[in-house]
Amino acid sequence: MAAGGAGGQEGGRCPRSGGLALLGLMPGAPRCPHGPALLFVKTNQRGEEGRRFYACSACRDRKDCHFFQWEDEKVSETSLTAREEYNRNHQPSLTHRQNVERYKDFVLLPLSKRRFCQECQQLLLPAEWEKHSAHQFLCDISTAQLKSPSQLLYPLENKKTNAQYLFADRSCQFLLDLITDLGFRRVLSVGTPRLHEMIQSKASQEEDFRVRSLLLDIDFRYSQFYTEDEFCHYNMFNHYFFGGEAARETCRKFLYQDNGERVIMVTDPPFGGLVEALASSFKKLMAMWKETEKGGHKNQEMPMFWIFPYFFESRILEFFPSFSMMDYQVDYDNHALYKHGKTGRRQSPVRIFTNLTPSMIVLPVEEGYRFCAVCQRYVSSGNQHCEICNSCTSKDGRRWKHCVLCKKCVKPSWFHCNNCNCCALQNHTCEKTDGGCFVCGKAGHKRSTCPSLSRTRRLCQADKKAKAENSEEGKYAVKHAMFSRKKVKKKKKKKKKT
Repeated sequence: MAAGGAGGQEGGRCPRSGGLALLGLMPGAPRCPHGPALLFVKTNQRGEEGRRFYACSACRDRKDCHFFQWEDEKVSETSLTAREEYNRNHQPSLTHRQNVERYKDFVLLPLSKRRFCQECQQLLLPAEWEKHSAHQFLCDISTAQLKSPSQLLYPLENKKTNAQYLFADRSCQFLLDLITDLGFRRVLSVGTPRLHEMIQSKASQEEDFRVRSLLLDIDFRYSQFYTEDEFCHYNMFNHYFFGGEAARETCRKFLYQDNGERVIMVTDPPFGGLVEALASSFKKLMAMWKETEKGGHKNQEMPMFWIFPYFFESRILEFFPSFSMMDYQVDYDNHALYKHGKTGRRQSPVRIFTNLTPSMIVLPVEEGYRFCAVCQRYVSSGNQHCEICNSCTSKDGRRWKHCVLCKKCVKPSWFHCNNCNCCALQNHTCEKTDGGCFVCGKAGHKRSTCPSLSRTRRLCQADKKAKAENSEEGKYAVKHAMFSRKKVKKKKKKKKKT
């Protein structure tokens, strides 16, 4: 998994509000180790665009990938050669094919000789033990552990880059049961390694289990455990297959619905990622599926489960209007907050967005979900039907209340504010209606770009200097500083003479 790049704001075309806008993947875009870079532009509150630039699609933090290039920048041949070499050096040392061959050798070893290096996150063959002797490693790696690599590997929990929060068994089993009950036999698992390994494990144990899965993930460590027909190294933020055309063809073949085997895409992207970049990649995967179809499906969308927090609902619907959000709360093993069974505001905010008919998604009644005959979908126990809105309106599992002035249901902790003319928390700070600068009060810019700010700083610095010079301590500090500068200059002159 990865998260979308270039700074800390959510990308998107929002020129009126200002901020960072994602312009998308451009033909001939420069590349970093994570594939083609994305094009961005900064806009101010008046909607005026700044200078456009390319940044890494997979890393929002420049510390993780420092790639940056202005769109109109002329890059020298020397710099291009150095960049290509840098990109090559930052690719995995072993290819997917080599990892598959190593795995075949590893499973033939007796249990006592099966080792896994925890520091390098690598399966070790006996010839490599000496090289990793100073590292911590696990011994006696069982077949069960090899079939559950997500439990063997350390999760990459940097929410801006990888965010590998893994499904809890409850959610994973629910998704698999739902997929099989709906009649799907092929699952394109985009960034869902735990679901993929559950399908793979069940398929190897039960002869009558017909579901198959292909994992697309940016975490190349999984290539140690899966063949080239089971895993593709993939960046979901720029639709980039690291394995080139061969990997792309593997995905195409998998999406081909032979003998009526229906395909569904299940994706669980990092929550810090750019929704617009994700939507673009998912649409390309859908287009790939449509290309493989034999007529009769020209106007259909590839069935999909997009697992994401409920507060991104408006952004997802912006790109996929046919989607609807289910009330099912998805929980994770290695996330402190996103757990099942909590109440109130502590409940998991992660939901399932899908383009399937809501009434088809049957949620577990034993967990309190019930069917609303009016909305024709399953809802959580706290999600009560609002007669005025004519809908079950709650998003977070609590019972929401209807505000007559806002003409919609709001969270139970919100109250209507006459100053803001909308509902908000009772102790909120009312925003200025003009939305002006905090320093000068004028519209069109923020505090950080205020022209008065630099003048104010100069005046403050001059005032501090005057006060320091007038005080006894200040005079001494100024003299000491001048004396120190003279000593440094004298030392430099002596060094030059010698």
